[in-house]
Amino acid sequence: MSSTRWLWRWRSSPLRRREDVAEAWIILVVWVVVVIGGAVAGLVTARSAEREFAAQRLYRHPVRAVLVSDAPHGVTGHWPTEGRVQARVRWTAPDGASRGGLTLVDGGLKAGAGVAAWQDDRGRLLLTPPTGRTEGHAEAAFFAAAAALAVAAPVFGAGAVARARLDRRRMAHWDQEWNLVGRRRGPKTG
Repeated sequence: MSSTRWLWRWRSSPLRRREDVAEAWIILVVWVVVVIGGAVAGLVTARSAEREFAAQRLYRHPVRAVLVSDAPHGVTGHWPTEGRVQARVRWTAPDGASRGGLTLVDGGLKAGAGVAAWQDDRGRLLLTPPTGRTEGHAEAAFFAAAAALAVAAPVFGAGAVARARLDRRRMAHWDQEWNLVGRRRGPKTG
């Protein structure tokens, strides 16, 4: 398509209505906000997610823990993840103190079995390991896309509502003009 066809609402014309100019501005504003706002929201969200995942990798450390009691088989009343169940373990914190808590372990392990657990710098036991680099990049990209969509969807919706109102105004004006033309030409037929 030629640029003149895309920019027809901006040209001077005796047939151009105020609604056409308003619609051109609405379309321009909607696209500018969607492109710039979506890009900014996506970048900010992606960087924030990447920083969070990097902090997880920095402050979460693996620790060797010992299972205190037998881990149940299969699903328990707690939320299972990938065939793992919550079980009580004992481990040594960074300050040398022996601590106990719940973490996710493979189902069916016997008491006394060694398991890998994750703790933070204060020695608190965590249920999940830190998000890996590759998974972190994928999740950050997903969050960025969701943020861009969260900006774009309401803006597109508001633009569509505004254009629909302009269409109704145009139709009302056309009805008025047809009524004027109809009176001059005589009664309607059919």
